[in-house]
Amino acid sequence: MQFIDLKTQQAAIKPEIDRRIADVLAHGQYIMGPEIVELEAALSAFVGTRHCVTMASGTEALLIALMALGVGPGDEVITTPFTFVATAEVIALLGATPVFADIEPDTLNIDAALIEALITPRTKAIMPVSLYGQVADLDAINAVAARHGNIPVIEDAAQSFGATLDGRQSCGLSTIGCTSFFPSKPLGCYGDGGAFFTNDDALAQAAREIRIHGQSKRYVHTRIGVGGRMDTLQCAIVLAKLTRFSWEVSRREAIGARYTREILAHVPGALPLTAGDWREPARAVRSLAVKPGRTSVHAQYTIAVPDRERVQAALQGAGIPTAVHYPLPLNKQPAYRDLCADRETPVSDWAARHVLSLPMGPDLSDSDMDRVVDALCGAMGGIRKSGTT
Repeated sequence: MQFIDLKTQQAAIKPEIDRRIADVLAHGQYIMGPEIVELEAALSAFVGTRHCVTMASGTEALLIALMALGVGPGDEVITTPFTFVATAEVIALLGATPVFADIEPDTLNIDAALIEALITPRTKAIMPVSLYGQVADLDAINAVAARHGNIPVIEDAAQSFGATLDGRQSCGLSTIGCTSFFPSKPLGCYGDGGAFFTNDDALAQAAREIRIHGQSKRYVHTRIGVGGRMDTLQCAIVLAKLTRFSWEVSRREAIGARYTREILAHVPGALPLTAGDWREPARAVRSLAVKPGRTSVHAQYTIAVPDRERVQAALQGAGIPTAVHYPLPLNKQPAYRDLCADRETPVSDWAARHVLSLPMGPDLSDSDMDRVVDALCGAMGGIRKSGTT
């Protein structure tokens, strides 16, 4: 069993992949070829924004978003400590300071109720992360931003492309949305890639210029930029994958729901993770919540477990691959401890000790899922007959 099965996906769309790659090889425009414009139009239509600007990676999209907003030394950006390092990394690279707000105990997304108290005159942006495939509470975050002079909100949607909030697509819910096409993401290419979404014409123009070294036209550089273009071949691959993406989103939702149902029904002591009980010792498996009005694309299917090393070893012994996203909050990382304020983040600390991600993907079979739940049940001291519901 693989943690993420990309081979089955590739086999299902191989003719379209091959055709798309052959087209790029034939026209030879490997940088800024016609597939760039085609993909940007398709993604913009999918999300429902006026603009999509493809980028070299999800990290580059976040960096360019901050640059387009003019973030620099002396500025602060409020974000979450429980995420991949790129979220804070791009803030620090520009000389700004990441200000960490703790997370919700039931979703592990940034806690919108904690953001307002962290706003200062130096706050230049708010950057929530839509973690594990579920959109953060962006309506509440946008409302806080509006009360404080319309602070720009950048959704880090590297894990949530295809998820919705009250029917609206992730990446189209705030000032700017940024996503990643890293191969393991819900919509991935075969290398690095990303995208920037906005309805703001000026920000879109800034992003287009910044990604090509600040160039407004050939050899005319109107602003400081970076080499942030997405390769034409990678755009061609994402275009091929889009033909299957809506089906994959539905499958991810169904598989996530089945995982939750099976774990709660069969794993000894399993409980849904709620805001009120996270401080209790993690004696049982906890399933994260998908909030009403939201969908999750389950970039990972993540649970909280007691004695994670023991549970992870038991699953490994049963041939079940797992991963930990993430074992140490960013405010405790050596590179960031001295950069940010010394602020306690107890929920992030708890999550970092207990989260465990299980195999997940649109091509995960029922039999493989049964194997995962059987092994998890055994690791928790129970016995389950495969395939029972």
